[in-house]
Amino acid sequence: MSTGPGGTVEAAPPKAPRESHARQFRGLGAGFLVKLVLMMLVNAVGLSAILSAYAAEAWVILGAMVVLLLVADWVYFSKRMLPLKYIYPGLVFLLVFQVFTMGYTAYIATTNYGSGHNGSQQQAVDAALIQAEREVEGSATYPLSVVRDGETLGFAVNEDGVILVGTEEEPLVEVADAVLDDNGRPAEVPGWEVIPRATLLTDQELAQEVVDLRVPVSDDADEGSLRTREGSTARVYRSSLHWDEEAETLTNVDTGVVYTGNEYGTFVGDDGSSLPAGWYVNVGFENFTKAVTSSEYQQPLLRVTLWTFAFAILTVATSFLLGLFFALVFNDDRIKGRKILRTLFILPYAFPAFLSALLWRGMLNAEFGVINDWFFFGQNINWLGDPWLAKLSILAVNLWLSYPYWFLVCTGALQALPSETMEAAQIDGASKWRQFRSITFPLLMVSTAPLAIASFAFNFNNFTIIYMLTNGGPRFTDTSVPIGSTDILISAIYQISGVAGGRADYGLAAALSIVVFVVVGIVSAIAFRQTRKLEEIQ
Repeated sequence: MSTGPGGTVEAAPPKAPRESHARQFRGLGAGFLVKLVLMMLVNAVGLSAILSAYAAEAWVILGAMVVLLLVADWVYFSKRMLPLKYIYPGLVFLLVFQVFTMGYTAYIATTNYGSGHNGSQQQAVDAALIQAEREVEGSATYPLSVVRDGETLGFAVNEDGVILVGTEEEPLVEVADAVLDDNGRPAEVPGWEVIPRATLLTDQELAQEVVDLRVPVSDDADEGSLRTREGSTARVYRSSLHWDEEAETLTNVDTGVVYTGNEYGTFVGDDGSSLPAGWYVNVGFENFTKAVTSSEYQQPLLRVTLWTFAFAILTVATSFLLGLFFALVFNDDRIKGRKILRTLFILPYAFPAFLSALLWRGMLNAEFGVINDWFFFGQNINWLGDPWLAKLSILAVNLWLSYPYWFLVCTGALQALPSETMEAAQIDGASKWRQFRSITFPLLMVSTAPLAIASFAFNFNNFTIIYMLTNGGPRFTDTSVPIGSTDILISAIYQISGVAGGRADYGLAAALSIVVFVVVGIVSAIAFRQTRKLEEIQ
């Protein structure tokens, strides 16, 4: 209120609103809504992953995902984190696909994870109990039908006219009002879907689940479980081992031998025997020391390592020199049809490496390969069966696959050389060899040396050519380790890991992977450091 002229009282002007509705919600545009929807999806996926990690009791993974999700919400709903809005996705991918992978590999390298030790202690106990299962002598044969309730499978059996139903988690219980078929098997069971036998015969995955299913006879595990082999009848099976959860021991009820777990994740009996089922435990740096101290691995891995370095160095050197030679030849203006000839020379580079290796494997076959027939008068030369000839074959085939790359690289580098420098050398009377040795080659090395280092790292881990051409063979005859004369470290790791079959040792394979990573990193770092000196000539 205020006093106007003549003492009149005037009303105060209305206050302007602090902020219009348009300004209050100016941030709720289309962009904000899109961001909100995307972050809802990110949070939904993140929470799902967190719950999955919680169910698996993977606490480290759970903690990392919680932190990443909270940081994501903070970054994208904050007005001060503009640079991180663009950088954060890349950082997450780096952590997930690089740091986590290397970290997990390092973790596996410190365990005995492999055949016989590929699960937790409880899983090892379950496996041991199952492996010790035997059919109870004199067990009756029960007419059986396989039943299902959603995703849960169970058995319905006829025991002297009484219908019993059970699942893997619930022992057999009696059910009423069930209907039997002409063979005495349950045909209709209230609350359950009876799976037709024809379905078991056609659905192999379901049939395997049925064969693996064990339904406890009662709450007393010593009474055994029902199992079926063909889905129509069941018998009682009982394990000869008994698990004492408090003492953490397995006891053979038939012999009385007590098995106790040791620090290597193996159940060892008081009679000195051991069970095949074990669990993985932390063994520190034993996998790293095993590779260099074990009589089983020391000599084979040493030979493989030396061959790996020789293979990588010789492949880079020979393919670079051959590619450079052809690049120099076809860089001469006097050659006619250079474009067509260049195209023909790079054809090997256009073929997939694995297919080319398979074709060469057939051509180098000692019995019917065209190499022996066409070039050696049909002689039975065992190119892939003799250790030295197999190595020579690999180097030759890889040379054929690799030189087109260097041919292209060196051709481009030659065409990019400064013409003034070459003309000045010619005026000074330098010979062709002197021009190449003092000018062309040093300038080429400035641009190609980093590529040579990358090529070395690639061939150091060139799994394809080894696996497809020789599969690492011929095998070493003085060791039981499944590696051979032409295996390089990466293919030896593949064999040791057991992916191709045989006994798996993931811990040792992971340790060797770390060694390969460190070796390639050190060699690359030293080489890149040396290539800097080449830039001084510019």
